[in-house]
Amino acid sequence: MTESSFAHRLAVRSALPRLNAGTRATVNIGFLGPLSGPVESWGLPGLNGARIWEDWLNDAGGLLIDGQRHPVRIHAFDCGYDPDHSMEGARLMVQRHDVALLMMLGGDTFTPVRDFLMRSKVLTSTLLPSDLSPDTPWLIAPSELHPIYTVTGVDWLARAHPELRTAAICSQTDALGLPSLATYRAAFKAAGIGLSKEIRYDPDLTDPAAIVDAMMEGDPDILCWSTSYTPMVHAMTEYAYAKGFKGQIVSCTLDNYPALVARTSAEFMEGTLFQFPDFDDPMLREKAFFFNQPDMFFEEYNRRFPGSWSAVSWEYVATLEIWQAAVEKAGSLAPASVLAAMKQLGQVTHAFGPAQWWGDEMFGISNALVGDWPVVTVQGGKARIVEFGSIPAWLGRHGGLLRREMSDLGQLWEQRLANGGWAFSGTGDEQK
Repeated sequence: MTESSFAHRLAVRSALPRLNAGTRATVNIGFLGPLSGPVESWGLPGLNGARIWEDWLNDAGGLLIDGQRHPVRIHAFDCGYDPDHSMEGARLMVQRHDVALLMMLGGDTFTPVRDFLMRSKVLTSTLLPSDLSPDTPWLIAPSELHPIYTVTGVDWLARAHPELRTAAICSQTDALGLPSLATYRAAFKAAGIGLSKEIRYDPDLTDPAAIVDAMMEGDPDILCWSTSYTPMVHAMTEYAYAKGFKGQIVSCTLDNYPALVARTSAEFMEGTLFQFPDFDDPMLREKAFFFNQPDMFFEEYNRRFPGSWSAVSWEYVATLEIWQAAVEKAGSLAPASVLAAMKQLGQVTHAFGPAQWWGDEMFGISNALVGDWPVVTVQGGKARIVEFGSIPAWLGRHGGLLRREMSDLGQLWEQRLANGGWAFSGTGDEQK
């Protein structure tokens, strides 16, 4: 992880004698996430990518623990981003499968299982570091710093297009949307971009008309979808196109953007800004990266799972890679040993370069990796990285502003724990 790539180490292992004589005990890994429903694109594609990692690792001999190789097996449970289903899945993963690592999207599906997993000392990963608190010592956010990386996109936009002066924002009122809303608020304010409208809507809402119509009042330069679910991102983008919007669109994710290009136009989508690249992007070839050849993974993914590439297709793999390196360094699956090994690695090479463990200031615990993050725009109908923005540098300048905006929406860890999950306050139009 720190000195050689995933693909390189697998290639070396496959050329060496395998140390295990006969079958060794299988190492079980859990995947508890949305494999169906409106949040499917942040779950199922991640499982698809993890299946590639699982196959590649087992083909190379398996996980090396204390001189012996072990096959790995990923067990998946579809919670559909439904908090009522997440406990059933968590108990299955812990009590039946005895997983050494449980991977989750996080958010509203983590809250009901938090105490159970922490009491059970299950090493658990989330893509939402806002799940972190001092009460989650076994929870890590090693691959995605959602939504804090979105500040890099707004920062680039303000420098690249200083003529854009006003923005309208919307967000669903859940544990995915509210931290994102707070972060975009802070990012636009730090960039000197005025906020003309803020719409908060129920996560079950599917009609974009009232939201987008309200956002377009006052003719803003920018429409920002924050971290809206993929179906809503598509619906709002298409509605804005139909209404003749000519300005800038900003979104955290833009899964299946080729469909949006086809249903609107390449001209309309030109310059749309989001945060997740395709892995055949030329700028990834120059990065210190957990894949030696990211385009090789991208090609394999699209061959096996055509049309399903999303923001998370690689993120659970990134978590698995960091976990694997720690397990092999520790020579153990014990959560305390693995977590200690992760921290002892010091500077970790995560998906987009060197990163450091961070989080005390925002989450009360430094169990999140922070580093650079790509800024992506649609260019000629294709996603292309325009810059790798430094999250630590932005936080160094504006961390206090971000904390104030998180506090205003009740998203600081102490506020969330006091309210049993998430809460929000402050002004804003509501859509039901």
